[in-house]
Amino acid sequence: MTRFARWTALAAASALLAAGCSGGSSDDGKGGLSWGRCKATADGPAPSSDWQCATLKVPLDWSEPDGETIGLALIRAKARGGDRVGSLLFNFGGPGASGVSMMPSYAPTVSRLRERYDLVSWDPRGVGASEGVRCRGDKEIQAAESVDVTPDTPAEERAYFQDAADFGKGCQKDAGKLMAHVSTADSARDMDRIREVLSDKKMHYFGISYGTELGGTYAHLFPKKVGRMTLDAVVDPGADAVGHAKNQARGFQRALNGYLESTGQDPAEGSRKIADLLRRIDARPLPAGTPGRKLTQTLAATGIILPLYSKDSWPTLTSALDAAERGDGSELLALADGYNERDTSGRYGTTTHAQRVISCLDDRQRPTAATTKKLLPEFEKISPVFGTFLGWDTAGWCHDWPVPGQHDTPEVSAPGAAPVLVVGNTGDPATPYEGARRMADELGKGVGVMLTWRGEGHGAYGSGSDCVDSTVDAYLLDGTVPKDGKVCS
Repeated sequence: MTRFARWTALAAASALLAAGCSGGSSDDGKGGLSWGRCKATADGPAPSSDWQCATLKVPLDWSEPDGETIGLALIRAKARGGDRVGSLLFNFGGPGASGVSMMPSYAPTVSRLRERYDLVSWDPRGVGASEGVRCRGDKEIQAAESVDVTPDTPAEERAYFQDAADFGKGCQKDAGKLMAHVSTADSARDMDRIREVLSDKKMHYFGISYGTELGGTYAHLFPKKVGRMTLDAVVDPGADAVGHAKNQARGFQRALNGYLESTGQDPAEGSRKIADLLRRIDARPLPAGTPGRKLTQTLAATGIILPLYSKDSWPTLTSALDAAERGDGSELLALADGYNERDTSGRYGTTTHAQRVISCLDDRQRPTAATTKKLLPEFEKISPVFGTFLGWDTAGWCHDWPVPGQHDTPEVSAPGAAPVLVVGNTGDPATPYEGARRMADELGKGVGVMLTWRGEGHGAYGSGSDCVDSTVDAYLLDGTVPKDGKVCS
C-alpha cells in the first residue's frame, strides 16, 4: 500500500540525478571525512567532478554513543566564492527523500547561495545509501496497487489492513535493529555530528517540507548551535497524525479549487465531477495501455495529486482528466507512476518505504478502523475529492506497526536560538500555510520569523517570486533578518 499523499518536496520533478557514495569514512577523533568522487548508480551517472561524496559513521543508538555504528552517505560541492560562510545543509523532505540524489539537481536553484556556502546534503538514516530500508519487492508493490485504500465492504477492509500489517512485517525483516532508530530526533542528532565533522561552529540549514520538522527538532535539541536556518513548505508541528491528514485534505482541496477556477469551472461543481469519476473508476478500473495494469481508483487519485504540487503542471492535469473521462486511464497512470517512483521497467523507488518507517516511529497515534469511520464525514466535508482517501490513511498507515511511536507532536520550541526564517506559501497543497504560522509561534518569540508568499505550489523559494528569493538570499548570505510578518505577493 502506497500512502496517498506525502510531504515530499519537489514531488513534481521528473528524473533526479542519482549519485553514488564514494565509500569514504569518518574520522570521529579528528572531525574529518574522506571525500572522494561520487560513483554512478543503477539509476544514473555520477554527478560532475564538482561533487564529492563520503560516508560518516554515527551511533545506531544515540543513547549508546560508543556502541554499534551505521553509515550516513554525504555529498557536497564547495563554495565558489572566497568569502565563505560555512556549510549549508539541505534536507528535501519526505521523510525519505535522498539528499545525495537530489542535491546536484537542486543546485541550480540555489546557485547564488553556493557563492558563500559549501552545498551539503545526506541520505538520512534508513534512506537510500544510508542503510536504506526496502519493505517489499517490485512485484509485491505492483500487486498491492490493487488493494482498495477506501474499502467499501468487509472483505476490502480486511484486505486493506492485512496489506498494512504485511508491509510493516516486511520493513522489520529488512531493517532489523535499525527499525527503532530512524526517528526525526535520531536524524537531528546525526545533523549535529555532520556539523561537527564539517568544522562548522553553527548549523546553517535549509529544510523543505518534512525537512522543516527536522529543522525544528534540531533547533529544539541544539538551540545554541542554530546559525542561519530557513524552513520552507512547513509541516505543522502542532498537528498529530489525524491533524496532518486533515491539513493535507484541506491543502489539496484548496489547490484543486484553484486549479478548477483557473479552467473556468466552479470549484464545487468541478470537485463533484472529479469525485464521480473516481467512484466510477472504483467500480470499474480503466484500461491504461499497459499489459497487465489498469487505472484503479487509488492510482487515479494519486495521479490527480501529483500535478497539484506545481501550478506549471495544471495543464497536464487537464489532459489526464479529459482522457479519463473518455475511458483512457493511461495519462493518470503515468502521473501516478511518477509519484510512486515506478520506472518503465517496473522498478519502484523506496522513498515511501523509508517515509513510513520514519513517520510510524515518530507518531504515537494509532487510529483504529472504528475511529476512522467516525471521522470520515468530517474528512469528506473538508475535501469531497481527497477526504475519504486521507481519512482511511490515518488508520492504515501505521496499522499493527512492529515498533511503538514516540510522540503525538514534535517539540520545536527553541528558546535562545538565533532567528529562524519560516517561509509559508498560502497556496501550498501538501503543507498548508497555517503550519508555517504555527511553526514560527512554537519556535518562540524572537526565534521564529515569518515570511509569507501568496502563491501556488509546494514551497516558495525558487518558485518564481523575486521577493521570496531575495529575502531568503539576504538572510542566508548576509544574515539580514526580515521583519517578522513580511508578505510577498
